[in-house]
Amino acid sequence: GSLENRCRFLMQVVEAVVRSIGVDRVAIRISPIIDYIDATDSDPVALGLAVIDNLNKLQAKFGSRLAYLHVTQPRYIVEETANNVSDNEKAVQAQMMSKLREAYHGNFMSSGGYTKELGVQAVAKGEVDLIAIGRMFISNLDLVERFKIDAPLNKYVR
Repeated sequence: GSLENRCRFLMQVVEAVVRSIGVDRVAIRISPIIDYIDATDSDPVALGLAVIDNLNKLQAKFGSRLAYLHVTQPRYIVEETANNVSDNEKAVQAQMMSKLREAYHGNFMSSGGYTKELGVQAVAKGEVDLIAIGRMFISNLDLVERFKIDAPLNKYVR
């Protein structure tokens, strides 16, 4: 279907939630670039940009920004241990994420294999406003404290 039709349900749900609890208390997570579980798109950037365009319009309509937009990315963009992925493919995926970041008017969060160092770099470069870290929390419930004191981390088992 058209991009407009593919965005319609998401936007109807988001607008209903915004009307119920307020725009600044709503966050959205999208995964337009992920290509597993047969959830691929022929043009993931166009899809992501269409969603972002609709979210930007919603924010303008309500006169306030969403709490954040969380865009997941393939782990191999930032994960130093990526296997079987060419540098060219990593660069293409990073460019896609950059286009989404530039298009969104608000707090932009990303996840996908960040370490403390890579997360700090991404924020410092303006690639993201926030990072999300999931797997490391499973084996390091005190992850924030470990990051603060540069303590070693327990390995997670995937």
